Amino acid sequence: MQTHRATGAKILHLRGAAGMDAIYRKINWRLLPLLMLCYAVAYLDRVNVGYATLQMGADLDFSRQTYTWGTALFFLAYCLCAAPCNLLLEQLGARKTLLRLMLCWGATTAAGAFVREQVEFYVLRFLLGVFEAGFFPGVILYLTWWYPAARRAHVFAIFAAAALLAGAAAGPLCDLTLQGMHQLGGLQGWQWLLLTQGLPAALIGVAAWYFLADGPQDARWLSSFEQQMVEQDLERDEQALSDGEDEDSDSAPPSPFATAWALARQPSIALLALANLLLMAASYALIFWSPTLMQRWGSASNTQPGLLAFVPGLAAVIGMILIGYDSDRRRERRGHFIACMVLAAGGLGLAIAADNGLAWSLAGLTLATVGVAAGAPLLVAILTGLLNRRRAAIGIALVGSIGVMGGALGPALSERMLAWGDSAAMLAGLILLYLAAGAILMLALRLAPRRGGPDAGHGQTDKIARN
Repeated sequence: MQTHRATGAKILHLRGAAGMDAIYRKINWRLLPLLMLCYAVAYLDRVNVGYATLQMGADLDFSRQTYTWGTALFFLAYCLCAAPCNLLLEQLGARKTLLRLMLCWGATTAAGAFVREQVEFYVLRFLLGVFEAGFFPGVILYLTWWYPAARRAHVFAIFAAAALLAGAAAGPLCDLTLQGMHQLGGLQGWQWLLLTQGLPAALIGVAAWYFLADGPQDARWLSSFEQQMVEQDLERDEQALSDGEDEDSDSAPPSPFATAWALARQPSIALLALANLLLMAASYALIFWSPTLMQRWGSASNTQPGLLAFVPGLAAVIGMILIGYDSDRRRERRGHFIACMVLAAGGLGLAIAADNGLAWSLAGLTLATVGVAAGAPLLVAILTGLLNRRRAAIGIALVGSIGVMGGALGPALSERMLAWGDSAAMLAGLILLYLAAGAILMLALRLAPRRGGPDAGHGQTDKIARN
């Protein structure tokens, strides 16, 4: 076995970095387009009820509070079920788990077309949270089975870009369905919206079953040599993370609850979880605030708000991917994250200072969107670089669940802030507070203890994550 590994290492040395880059490009083209499509569908199924609100409310006599409670139940289910779903994916593999999740959440979304009572709506929103809870953290875990820590930032950024693209397409697509299919076949537009965006999830889940592999060792489209090279990359990461652990390798693995509690008490994981909460709060608050700005700018310049919204979204997709690539190239994470927070804060300041000046205001909002969007993949890359495979499922789900709380916190505080003062500057100040606190937490990450936990390794993985 040692001779076999030595031979592989010699071949890798002869081929150099270019050869490994070619292998990972091959993996990229096989995995990322399909996973991005899955994420885009998941995002649409999560937000489409917001576009259906007006027609649903008129037909079913649902109040605004009904949708608020439905959103709260979605987030509650997400927080409760992210870790169990990740453990399920770890046990069953990505193909089986994604198939089950996408079949279930597609059916749940489609079933929403036939709700008549509030309690039915609440149950379906809770179930949607249950089934979608396993998707994003599950895919992040899945990607760690393919890519070493040094290559993850740009991969996570490419995957996360799907949500931004879906967000840009959601408005026009939902409006087209609501208006163009209204009363078709005796169904209302909002019913067609939920049906046409829910059922494709099931079909894409079947495609994921056929086209994905559970890991490099199962990928028939990789040669045995390519499989060996990827496995060696991953083994080096795992060895670096295992060097600092004090646990007996022959002892029984701890329970999921014990692992979660141990991770929650690790300073580095706690700091990342809080930073993720603040980042998600800033992100959702920015999403909450942007339509108001777009409407005001559009009225002042006779420009369609949808066209204005396209600019920050497109810039965020490009910016987060480029920043992710630069982070991987420089083997640096923390400084890039802090720079993203500074960029977002500067953009917010510019947007407020420019007030109604369209060009400068839009430029400021674009910079803010790029900074917030690019920060998320970097934070996930830092997190996964601190977790070995045994703890990754729980750790990713734990930090992600706490981040989702920020998704609920951001819009709620933003709405309250506007109700108090009706001031865009006050709301921008709240977002700036989130960003500043997130940057401070990332600075504090370097001071977190290195030994005694999942961040105890002293190898290249630990160095990349902490830098």
